[in-house]
Amino acid sequence: MAKSRAALDKAIPGVLAKLAERLPAMLIDSLRENDLDRLDKQIADIERRLQTWMKEDKACRAIAAIPGVGLLTATATVATMGDAKAFKSGREFAAWLGLVPKQIGTGGKIRLLGISRRGDTYVRTLLIHGARSVLFHGKHAGSWAEQLQKRRPSNVATVALANKMARTIWAVLAHGTPYNQGHVSAQPA
Repeated sequence: MAKSRAALDKAIPGVLAKLAERLPAMLIDSLRENDLDRLDKQIADIERRLQTWMKEDKACRAIAAIPGVGLLTATATVATMGDAKAFKSGREFAAWLGLVPKQIGTGGKIRLLGISRRGDTYVRTLLIHGARSVLFHGKHAGSWAEQLQKRRPSNVATVALANKMARTIWAVLAHGTPYNQGHVSAQPA
């Protein structure tokens, strides 16, 4: 079968006719009761409710302005995070999501390993997919991300941008300021 939904709907009757000889009639009848339309309606209803929530919620609207943060990422992050001020810093929030590297060290030398993957899998996955989309389409990634892509593997650059997005989300929500692409945080003295 082809990979589209329309192709699936078109091919199911023919496939079921071929399988009717080998499978029990009860199973064939169950498969013919195609509930995909009902599921499509439920998905559309849920997406409509999420859109409404995003329009009404100040936090969702604020972080949706960040490149790579869409409807699902904004609503899931706000629902999962709760109060942004519960985290001391953006790094702590990114670590809570599992987007910071594990560290081992001895003798004053610290080695960075892969990301910890200890936090919320769903939000982390959404952030990584959003970062991948930003890098692939070149949407407002900035020179930092472009330079990182040139010198590091693509997955490392993607996770680094997802980490930066998580920190940005925390900053926007914790400080109550709108997203500003050109913002540079003050360096500690």
